[in-house]
Amino acid sequence: MAAPDPHATLPLPSFDKPVKILIAVAPFYRDIADMLIAGARATLERAGATHELVELPGALELPGAIALAHRMSNFDGYVALGCVIRGETTHYDTVCNDSSRGLTLLGLQGALIGNGILTVENHAQAVVRADPADMDKGGGAAAAALHLIALARKWGGETRGVGFRPSGSFQIAEGTERA
Repeated sequence: MAAPDPHATLPLPSFDKPVKILIAVAPFYRDIADMLIAGARATLERAGATHELVELPGALELPGAIALAHRMSNFDGYVALGCVIRGETTHYDTVCNDSSRGLTLLGLQGALIGNGILTVENHAQAVVRADPADMDKGGGAAAAALHLIALARKWGGETRGVGFRPSGSFQIAEGTERA
């Protein structure tokens, strides 16, 4: 077991309306994926959130699946889970960079995503990070999604709009007057 994680952990947000999360996981390393899922589920349950789980072949497919769900379903947020272990080729760099970039771009478009894709040098590092009793990166990714949902709900009612609003009354079409 590794030394305790010295990083600050925020308390989980609370919600007055239900929260529904999609956990998208690439179970290429099944033992690691199972630990990540267990951590994410435990965190979501502590916050009272419900979830669905979908499995994809690899980390590169996670952004695409989340993009589909974001466009076509009714999830409040998403948790991306997987593990990429460095091998002998540059494929590691491609998978790490492109999966992360895809999730980041989705986040900038409004998808509320906790990124729990581990990028490690070896299996032992992955176990330490995935284990819910150790670093619990699956739980951390779920917590990140929950915090983003809380922010979106906090700021969701406030819109500034685009353009201008004329003062006084104005006429849009013949016979229709707006104040």
